[in-house]
Amino acid sequence: MSEKHRPAEIKALSGARAFPPLILVLFHFCEGHGYRGVDTPQCQIDWLHSFFGCAKWFDLAVSRGYLWVEFFFALSGFILVHVYGARVGEFLRGTAILPFLKARLSRLYPVHLVTLISMLLLMWTLNQLSYLGGYLSIYHQPWPPINTWPSFVASLFLVQGWNLFPWLTWNGASWFVSVEFLLCLLFPIYLVLARGRWWMGVALIGFGLSWLTLLALNSHHGLDITYRDGMFRGMAGFAVGVGMAVLFRDAKKVGADKLPAWVFSALQAVALAYLFWATYRNGWSHTVRDLWFATALYVLIFVLAFDKGFLARGLSTKLPLRLGEWSYAIYMGQTFWLQLIRYFEQRWYPPDDTLIFGHRFAELAWWGEPVLLVLLCIGWGALLYYGVEKPANAWLRGRLLKPAR
Repeated sequence: MSEKHRPAEIKALSGARAFPPLILVLFHFCEGHGYRGVDTPQCQIDWLHSFFGCAKWFDLAVSRGYLWVEFFFALSGFILVHVYGARVGEFLRGTAILPFLKARLSRLYPVHLVTLISMLLLMWTLNQLSYLGGYLSIYHQPWPPINTWPSFVASLFLVQGWNLFPWLTWNGASWFVSVEFLLCLLFPIYLVLARGRWWMGVALIGFGLSWLTLLALNSHHGLDITYRDGMFRGMAGFAVGVGMAVLFRDAKKVGADKLPAWVFSALQAVALAYLFWATYRNGWSHTVRDLWFATALYVLIFVLAFDKGFLARGLSTKLPLRLGEWSYAIYMGQTFWLQLIRYFEQRWYPPDDTLIFGHRFAELAWWGEPVLLVLLCIGWGALLYYGVEKPANAWLRGRLLKPAR
């Protein structure tokens, strides 16, 4: 697509991508290492309790980390319709489908391939060290990461998230990219539906929410659905995003984007209040109540899309925009560090009762470990972005896509 025909970037939504991957990193860490305060022995440590208040503020937010994937599925549907909506005729004629897939894969695949190979090298290295040291590798323990050659091949072709395996495999986070690839293949169907008026937008949103409700009711653990039915979760969330793009387009036609900034600030304040309620006043996660949090994320996307209001301004500043650029690489690179941490815990950490600066090592690691993990993932994500994602995307697009005339 030539630059003159490309819709303007919605900076608030670009900045909104900044923080969900960091919450997902903490969610994946805490699922394996315990949450920081609620119902844990660490809550009884006096100095920790007095300072963090048992960390309920942390636990309730992070335990819902997996739901930020809903944000990205809906955001993908919204942005892709926003960018390609005017080219539906080309998709119907079949002339835009292949260039679209090439463009999407040029961005998604390089980081996926590098992180997949990094997981292969990590497993080989840690297994070799375990053979030399005479101990059990993390990949040979009762609950190891399950990596097989068939699932490696499936990952190469980005189909590992299509209900083929009863587990997450290799780079577990890449199930999301596998579903995104499926959504790219299905996108022409969604785009044709997006030609409709506002009522089609409402119908798509209703269809997506109804599908998510059925999934949440049948999963027995809310919307935490990945290797099994993650593809259907993605299709439903994507439909919601497409529907919101239809409503956004019609709202702009009647001049909604010309409303004063204070109106959008008020709407964003309401959206944040709804998100706060869904986080802290809606019970624990992994239940059908996940739908309240998911819908709060959808509302947030819509009210930010007009790029006006106090929250939109904040997300359009330098730091969120930069982290938003790195967000895909941060998300994809996290599994390497999550598994490497298990190795260090197994072989290099001192005993829990070791005193460091007057405190037990276990107390310091309780918060130090997740903080360090987030910083490592940000740094690793930046390296993947500048070293792989950005140059590989430019190189592939230059060779796979003909310049627009």
